[in-house]
Amino acid sequence: MARRRTRRRMLQGLAGVAALATAGRLGPGGTRAEAAGAPARPVVVRARRPGAIDPASGAVDAGKLADLLGAALTRAGGAKGPVEALRRLFRPADVVGIKVNTIAGRGLSPHPELVLRLAGWLQEAGVAARNVVIWDRTDRELSGAGFALNRDGPGVRCLGTNEDYDWTPLEWGAGGSCFARLLTSELTALINVAVLKDHDLAGISAGLKNWYGAIHNPNKHHGGGCNPYVAHLAAFPLIRDKLRLTLVDGLVGQCHGGPARSPRWAWPWSGVLCSTDPVAIDAVCWRAIEERRAEIGLPSLGAERREPKWIATAARLGLGEHDVARIEVVDV
Repeated sequence: MARRRTRRRMLQGLAGVAALATAGRLGPGGTRAEAAGAPARPVVVRARRPGAIDPASGAVDAGKLADLLGAALTRAGGAKGPVEALRRLFRPADVVGIKVNTIAGRGLSPHPELVLRLAGWLQEAGVAARNVVIWDRTDRELSGAGFALNRDGPGVRCLGTNEDYDWTPLEWGAGGSCFARLLTSELTALINVAVLKDHDLAGISAGLKNWYGAIHNPNKHHGGGCNPYVAHLAAFPLIRDKLRLTLVDGLVGQCHGGPARSPRWAWPWSGVLCSTDPVAIDAVCWRAIEERRAEIGLPSLGAERREPKWIATAARLGLGEHDVARIEVVDV
């Protein structure tokens, strides 16, 4: 009986997302917009600075990184600066989880310098350091990507879920999983910090697929090119209702051979992408990867029969816009 009730609540949640989106009551990224404040088209901001990263050594230019990240946040938030943009999205009482993707290790994970700069601006926006949590699947993967762990000490926390999942699985459309206890019990708001990269099954692994790192059994949800699993998971209220912002670290992108790191297919995109629409940003990332593949003579993802169809599925669920022609792409 409890299982049937859980499934009924999940289905009602998915139906509610679609109904609200159809009625025009959701703003970018599925968040509720002010009646007169929602833009006509979702905005995806691209901020690129040549020399932001040294392709040979992987060293990041801290000044250029702060400049491009600040410019992206400012424009995506419609604000006068990055701190103001974050203050518009988060409350001082929030516990903000910054979900990173570190499975590929150093060189194809969000750069710690970028994530720590974001965490610093969150604190300036009024969120207490202890209430900023940099988070991924395991301590091991975080450490391997260059993050300094901090589970119990003062300041910004940085920790892996490890095996700390809720005991009771929840059904979320096509799938069912135990969710990270941190997500279910503590976090009130989310920032998704992903990577611009190819995925051998899903086509790409940018923002939406990063939520596979919030469940205990991602290996069970890769059939059919991850469609509809990626979309259904992102539409589950635990994620959908808490997500405020998506950032994609594109200092280094990878157009083939993912999700593991493959330096042969990496290139210095030298920037970040930022949006409050989690579908639109993935659509723009998909285009960037396809452009790079064409540039170096690789076939399209469609030709390889791994087009990321889950992006359109996410749009049909009301999570955002997937048609690049209807997205305002802004370079800053």
